[in-house]
Amino acid sequence: GLAVGMAVGQVLLVLLAACAVMPVKDPLLNICMDAKHHKTKPGPEDMLHDQCAPWKDNACCTANTSLEAHKDQSNLYNFNWNHCGLMPPKCKHHFIQDTCLYECSPNLGPWIDQADSSWRRERILHVPLCKEDCDEWWEDCKDYVTCKENWHKGWNWATGTNRCPWGSMCRPFSHVFPRPKDLCEKIWSNSYKYTTEHRGSGRCIQMWFDPAQGNPNVAVAKYYAWKKRSSSAQMENATPETNKAVGVLLWPALVLLPLALVVVPEGAGGCG
Repeated sequence: GLAVGMAVGQVLLVLLAACAVMPVKDPLLNICMDAKHHKTKPGPEDMLHDQCAPWKDNACCTANTSLEAHKDQSNLYNFNWNHCGLMPPKCKHHFIQDTCLYECSPNLGPWIDQADSSWRRERILHVPLCKEDCDEWWEDCKDYVTCKENWHKGWNWATGTNRCPWGSMCRPFSHVFPRPKDLCEKIWSNSYKYTTEHRGSGRCIQMWFDPAQGNPNVAVAKYYAWKKRSSSAQMENATPETNKAVGVLLWPALVLLPLALVVVPEGAGGCG
């Protein structure tokens, strides 16, 4: 009697332990950064505008933010693309897409970093951008002119919008950014990292994708979240012991489970 009771108790403890280690929500996945226009949680947005529409099933941006992202002089940041003359539409197309990715994507969690600016508490850093997205951005903008390499800071804001700082010259894009890597990495102070990974590889974030095929960045975020966790030394040290402990716990459970099934009264409940 007593031995059986203890055995059943042990099995129940093991089963409870198993319930306790059920997978919890990954804090790096499906989240919005804490920044100026982002929602607190991602969710569906049926009315996302034009180039932001691919994110409508699950977005960190509102319909209004998506609309503003397409304007030359948008209310989002009062940023003017045409600071050295008119930016050609084929070039602006990429900057709008870049804005949509930044504002709308719930898949940038592995690269969210603390920011020390007045208008946001978090930013993205070193997001691995697919080679094609970066190359095409550079190719379509190389004939535009600009006066700055880093567009995050150093503008003259005296008029309320960004103007070229005193003493700077408007120069061809291809001089300011000699290679696609320069453009993607320097223009937003290392928000992006240039990679040689290709679209569809599951190893790089796509600025452009066909929503009919689903959002490819979901899998990419999962991969890098896993990589980030497994590379942390603390996890490496903890893993073997944890596995051993689970093995020790599960062995008696497997032996005693049939017994428990006989003895445990009906309706004792599962993980609830």
